[in-house]
Amino acid sequence: MAKIGPRNEMPRQDPQVRGRNFNEVALGYSAEQALAEAQRCLQCKDPTCREGCPVNVRIPEFILALREGDMWRSVEMLKDKNNLPAICGRVCPQETQCEEKCVLGKKFEPVAIGRLERYVSDWEIGQGVRKPALAPSTGKRVAVIGAGPAGLTCAGDLAKLGHQVTLFEALHAPGGVLIYGIPEFRLPKSIVGTEVQYVQSLGVELRLNNVVGKLATVDELFAMGYDAIFLGTGAGLPMFMNIPGENLNGVYSANEFLTRTNLMKAYKFPEYDTPIMIGKQVAVIGAGNVAMDSARCALRLGADRVQVVYRRTKAEAPARAEELANAEEEGIEFHYLTNPISILGTEKGWVKGIRLQKQQLGEPDASGRPRPVPIPGSEYEEEVDMVVMALGTRPNPMVFTDTPSLERSRHGTVVANEENGRTKRARIWSGGDIVTGAATVISAMGAGKRAAADMDAFLKNPDQEWWVEPSAKPAHE
Repeated sequence: MAKIGPRNEMPRQDPQVRGRNFNEVALGYSAEQALAEAQRCLQCKDPTCREGCPVNVRIPEFILALREGDMWRSVEMLKDKNNLPAICGRVCPQETQCEEKCVLGKKFEPVAIGRLERYVSDWEIGQGVRKPALAPSTGKRVAVIGAGPAGLTCAGDLAKLGHQVTLFEALHAPGGVLIYGIPEFRLPKSIVGTEVQYVQSLGVELRLNNVVGKLATVDELFAMGYDAIFLGTGAGLPMFMNIPGENLNGVYSANEFLTRTNLMKAYKFPEYDTPIMIGKQVAVIGAGNVAMDSARCALRLGADRVQVVYRRTKAEAPARAEELANAEEEGIEFHYLTNPISILGTEKGWVKGIRLQKQQLGEPDASGRPRPVPIPGSEYEEEVDMVVMALGTRPNPMVFTDTPSLERSRHGTVVANEENGRTKRARIWSGGDIVTGAATVISAMGAGKRAAADMDAFLKNPDQEWWVEPSAKPAHE
């Protein structure tokens, strides 16, 4: 075996500079860095890296083509399985998926698959995205509800297979969580726009400002001539702690805060006069990726001090290690083993502080993580004037107002066979966060891809048993 060099680090903005701007933090590989990293790939005969990818990207093939200088071949291999590679190369947790399975990682650092994916995708965008060959028209019409990662993937795959697809989106811009939830410094809006345009170039009709359930019901969509429906509306209903003071002015859900910042472009103030008030001392509750995004946005919008409050330790934090490190470098403070018990307010109803209690770890709970246990007498207060609750999300019940026949779990998620996306109502498939609860972009894409394959098979052969109990229970059941 040739000598294996160290992993090629991707250049980033200086922490002291980037903490006050919304430009992309990671700057991308140069051609020389990409080639050097591609040469580290072992080109395994049994590429286990693909096993770790929810959409089964042809990883060795696209890296080999890059290494050989055949960039269009590299693009072809990458997009054979992935309609949104420029997005995945930026926000997917490769370190726990494809890179975790990389054979090279057993003795050395794994190949930087995600960074190479980003490089190839950005190269294609620079050259001009090409549309692939499409299958002949099947004459079948499909409605895809929700233009997030699951819906975009499902719509793109179905269009490639020759079906006529209409993509319904409730908001005024497509992308779902990609556009309203993930900040500009992690995922530029221009990248999302380019990926959406690619899906549209496949023949997908995009209808914005269309709230299915209000403007048209599922039954009305079937009456309009749609042969199948995919439901990929995500999980946009924020969760709260139900502690005293959560109704004070200055308390945001992370969903509202990030939507105002991203989709409504508060980060471009005063060019866009978006109503959002940023405190000088901000507390963010939670330690997932959404919490990191909220904390880092607050800093960039002008907060003097941003504190992340999390009831477990850093080891249990759900956020990517990369995002935790970026936040720490930018000066975000972390209060681990700490939980809020109330939010303190002024006489006029504004946040003025937060009361916290120290925790210690006990026995594991249902998630498998140690359960935080309050330490009596450890209460203390911090002066803050804004609080962001980043505690997770659930599917919005409004989605189900016209589809009572869709069975839901006790957590409010749609019951669907995660192997193929089928719900218990014939001709309706579902996937992504609406089925699993809040998860990753790539897992939602995987669900959209599996559903599209099954929808294609069903539309070509509808005389088959509809519901078969899955081999494993759906998530949250």
